[in-house]
Amino acid sequence: MSDSKNTLNQRKQNALPRGNAVMCDWYASKAENATLWDTEGREVIDFAGGIAVLNTGHRHPKVVAAVKAQLDKFTHTAFQIVPYESYISLAERINQRVPVEGPAKTAFFSTGAEAVENAVKIARSYTGRHGVVTFGGAFHGRTMMTMAMTGKVSPYKQDFGPMVPSVFHGRFPDEKEVTVEQALNSLDDIFHYDIAPHNVAAIVLEPIQGEGGFRVAPNAFMTALRELADKHGILLIADEVQTGFARTGTLFAMENFDVKPDIITMAKSLAGGFPLSAVAGRAEVMDAPNPGGLGGTYAGNPLSIAAAHAVLDAIDEEQLCQRSVQLGGELVSCLQELQARCTAINEVRGLGSMVAVEFHQADVARKVQAAAMEAGLLLLTCGQKGNVIRFLYPLTIPTEQFRQGLTILTRALQENAA
Repeated sequence: MSDSKNTLNQRKQNALPRGNAVMCDWYASKAENATLWDTEGREVIDFAGGIAVLNTGHRHPKVVAAVKAQLDKFTHTAFQIVPYESYISLAERINQRVPVEGPAKTAFFSTGAEAVENAVKIARSYTGRHGVVTFGGAFHGRTMMTMAMTGKVSPYKQDFGPMVPSVFHGRFPDEKEVTVEQALNSLDDIFHYDIAPHNVAAIVLEPIQGEGGFRVAPNAFMTALRELADKHGILLIADEVQTGFARTGTLFAMENFDVKPDIITMAKSLAGGFPLSAVAGRAEVMDAPNPGGLGGTYAGNPLSIAAAHAVLDAIDEEQLCQRSVQLGGELVSCLQELQARCTAINEVRGLGSMVAVEFHQADVARKVQAAAMEAGLLLLTCGQKGNVIRFLYPLTIPTEQFRQGLTILTRALQENAA
């Protein structure tokens, strides 16, 4: 018999550092599609998806079968030492679908932060410049470079000393507090006060901010960024670590906009729960670093590569992009009906199944989250003020279970956000 929840919590406290904050006080014992079971047998509907990692659900049969088959062959060679065909064929599949101009190339890594760091390396190599512009509210990772790029101090940047230099933050437009014009003016200020545009290698942004509260970049802003980048010879990098792989109703969120980036980073749902990330971009840009300039011991692990092939198969065969739009539309309708009755709700927003509800106060978001958890529904908060609940359910969730989750959500909102 496994230890009790209280015993496990005490062991966690004794063994792990304080900085490893953990949201739930219960422990997973097994999972299937959109369902988690804890060590005490309780069943939970998963609307968190491992923070957007499980668009194809827990233990998708195709992913499990692909990884088991690869496990019987080999688990590691380090691709940069001994290569394997599956890495190449996955790159070919992504190159065919990534929304960049002209021929594309792809390199694989392990984590989202690693992908973003390598995207910056590639941009600096291609342009011969050092500056990086990102945006307030952005989340790009927890490594030293990506921490500097992240536009939120607490808890990601506080107490970790000086940030990596040559990173500057513009304002992200949300059409409410910050207009497109104000956001563009903030970039003009950066070019006048902080760094000349001819020293900027890249502008990096999330098409829809993740930790920043699921704020969707206006199409007009994307168009203006593309024009600004082209005017000054700056590369435009889309960080799609959270937005990719059918979450927004298209394989990549950038397919919802009228412009294309030069580089796209991806991770999370790329490999259905296995650690894998990638950087894809215009071939001439991706070829800028010298041989040996890109890589990593675990980059493109063969088990994760096999899982990613299965994820792409599942997305296509199960029409998960269409499913994302369907589920997201039902969720938005539910939330908008509640908004008419719940004065605590400020806004409902999103794209496809990347949907969020923003409250006027953070304590309401926490209360709704806690009430839903008590009733068996796992939710995540986000936003600069912690006043947003985001929805990241598997796109493979059965319709009946999805609607059961909406029923729990509705009750939690009615009781805590009226």
